[in-house]
Parts: sequence; structure tokens; C-alpha cells
Amino acid sequence: MPPQTRQIQSYPIRANVWTMKIAVTRIESKAAGDRALCTRYGHECYTVSPLRAEPMTDRIAAFAEMVNRDEFDCLFFASALPAALIAPRLSRWPRVIAIGPKTAEALREHGIEAEVLPSYYSRDFAPYLGGWLDGRTVGIPRADVPNPALLESIARAGGTAREVRVYALVPTEQELPLDDAEALLFTSAMSFREACWRPRPDLLLLAIGETTANAMREGGFEPAVVGDGSLAGTLAALNRRIAGAA
Repeated sequence: MPPQTRQIQSYPIRANVWTMKIAVTRIESKAAGDRALCTRYGHECYTVSPLRAEPMTDRIAAFAEMVNRDEFDCLFFASALPAALIAPRLSRWPRVIAIGPKTAEALREHGIEAEVLPSYYSRDFAPYLGGWLDGRTVGIPRADVPNPALLESIARAGGTAREVRVYALVPTEQELPLDDAEALLFTSAMSFREACWRPRPDLLLLAIGETTANAMREGGFEPAVVGDGSLAGTLAALNRRIAGAA
């Protein structure tokens, strides 16, 4: 991985530029719809992949069986990929909570209607359910990335979390192709930490949300734009910055 300076950097936006070519860090299977959304906000985007997903077939099947045996009072899907892996295997389900409309849409494709959190952060899961969690068990299919804060918040609310890691996130270890990019949007803290990329003074850095932004700052890079946890929110924030600089 190319060396990265620890010095905090900032990247001023060019006031006369409205349309930008944005490299978006995504697992290939999670990139559907990104181009159309970017176009809607007046930009062009393409996918760069610092990580790839490796489904764990046995764990996927085991988790689906637990759901079908009615072992959970609630399911929490924190992204569209575990929803796509699990939903086709379900014959029944309890209360279902999703982060964001894309995750809810992946579930709806298999006939599962989900409630959507009012934010794009899993930290809001327990506050959203509040006292309902007391004495209930939550099933959480997810990547092999720990989220102890989520588990602790469920426990504090009196609930029990049963987390099953149904896919691995594996670094591609390939340098991201950024020669044509005017901006680079990191969509997770892990995608930033595992990315192989060459910083440029003219490359605008974007963070999809505060968690990602904090990881970038810890790595020595100050994002020019921080979104609300969604791609749409990040593009809206970018456009506000452009409008303010015009």
C-alpha cells in the first residue's frame, strides 16, 4: 500500500465545476443503482473496490434455519448484502428492521416488508425500538466486522443479540484506479483503512458519514464533504458545497 502522510489535508473545491467524476468505494454486488443516483445529482460515478465479499454458505443456511424455527423476535439488517443472502431462504420472519431504503428494497424483493431506521447508523437501532427490546432476542446477520457498540446497546435495553457473521470482507489489495477521478468517496471506515490508493492534491475526498470521516481523520485525511450515512445524502452535501463555492 502506498505510504500516506499523517498530516491532515484539506481539498478546496473549484467554484466553477458542477459535474464531477466520483470514484465510489463499493463491493461490486452493492453498487447497483449508484450511477443512476449520481446522475440524478448531476455527477458521474464509477465503482472502485478495496474489498470483496465472500459469503459463508454454512452460516447463511444456519441463520436462515434459526429464523424459520422462530428463534428471534426481531431481525436487523444493517446493509443490503446480508438481506440479499438471507431473505430468499426465509419461509417466515418476525419484526424486521432495515438500514436505509436499499436494504428494505432487497428484503421487499422477497416479500419481506421492513421498518426503516430514521438514520443510516446502527447506533440508532436500540433507541428506535426502545422498551420493546426488553426480554426480546434480535438476530443480526452481518459481515465479519465487529460492532460491539450495537450489541451493548441492545443489552442495555434488556434485549439479547445473536449476531451471525454470514460473509467475510476481504481486501482486494489492488490499487484503486483513480486517474480519471476528481473525487473519491469512501463508503465505510473499513473501505478507507484497507484501500490501496495514491493521494493527489486535486482529488476531493468524501466520507459517506461520520464514522467513515473519523477513520479518515485518524489516517491523516480530512474529508471535504461528510454525508449522512447514505450515498444520496453525501451527493446532496457535495452539491451544497459546490453551490456555496460558486
